[in-house]
Amino acid sequence: MIPVIRPWLGEQEAEAAAEAVRSGWVAQGPRVAEFEKAFAAFAGSEQGVAISSCTTGLHLALHLLGIGPGDEVVVPSFSFIATANAAKYVGAIPVFADVDPYTGNLTPETISAVLSPRTAAVIGVHQGGVPFDVEVLEALCAAKQIALVHDSACAAGSTYRGQPVSAGASLAAWSFHPRKLLTTGEGGMLTTSNPEWAVRLRRLREHGMSMSAADRHASSGVKLEQYEEVGFNFRMTDIQAAIGLVQLAKLAEVIARRREFAERYHKLLAEIDGLRWVSDPEYGTTNYQSFWVVLPDAYQGTVVDVLEGLLARGISARRGIMASHLERAYSTPADLPVTSYLTSRSLILPLYHQMTEAEQDTVVTTLAEILR
Repeated sequence: MIPVIRPWLGEQEAEAAAEAVRSGWVAQGPRVAEFEKAFAAFAGSEQGVAISSCTTGLHLALHLLGIGPGDEVVVPSFSFIATANAAKYVGAIPVFADVDPYTGNLTPETISAVLSPRTAAVIGVHQGGVPFDVEVLEALCAAKQIALVHDSACAAGSTYRGQPVSAGASLAAWSFHPRKLLTTGEGGMLTTSNPEWAVRLRRLREHGMSMSAADRHASSGVKLEQYEEVGFNFRMTDIQAAIGLVQLAKLAEVIARRREFAERYHKLLAEIDGLRWVSDPEYGTTNYQSFWVVLPDAYQGTVVDVLEGLLARGISARRGIMASHLERAYSTPADLPVTSYLTSRSLILPLYHQMTEAEQDTVVTTLAEILR
């Protein structure tokens, strides 16, 4: 079986996790703090706050901004459902916007079409690692006096105008799920350019405690924590952070390899008439977290037909990015023609660090046979 993705994990990660276990400190502690600093530096941000997932990061970001009942949060429907769910968690209303047909991302035009006096924030997604046009979305949100939160779940290693994709962002949430280029099993990170926000985010992720367990342990005297506000249990463990530090050191190599194989996909897939695939936008580069293609209009079958055909031949692919507004959890009437088209005609092809050229050749040859 050729998998759609395979995490690049090995003995270094296993040894790092074992060292954390042997240390006796396995909950949130010194390795988490080290990982936060290292990832923030990599991401071009002032501060990193480790958390249990990107989803909890989006939740915390909206909570920090004071968004709640009666507020509207503009989100792309063309995204994993967690983006919209974050708005629901704080009692706000997710408002679905359409996306650009080539990047799969929000644009000023698609956002403007759904703005209202109740709009309090926009969650922009760097979809599948393809950066959205940060400057134009920031300009729109600043002019409307609404917050912009980056959903950078898939974007570690992507760039925008020569800089890390969410460098300097007020709030950006990242994912370390196994389908991401940097994985800790589960886990995530919030990065922020506001040091005061970072202090509060660290408090909120740990039940609202005035000091962390690690700080209390390091104290030479008796320290009693206070609970200054209602918080959450959104912590990362030191075992995860130990793995994350190893993964972060390997990330540049992972991205270079994925971009090499993506370029090879571009050349091989050019032989299939009418097929379109993800690529770099003019203002940045993608890490190719997902290599998604859009089926030719001439092909009369469905995405499911193609997925079943690939699976029958030993190739695991996935449907393209979902349309959240069509899922039963929302079932929201919305005029989103690009989203509806992309979600019904796109799929994600295998791409992983250990992939061989022979495996890639098999994927392309098999896809061409199915489409014929």
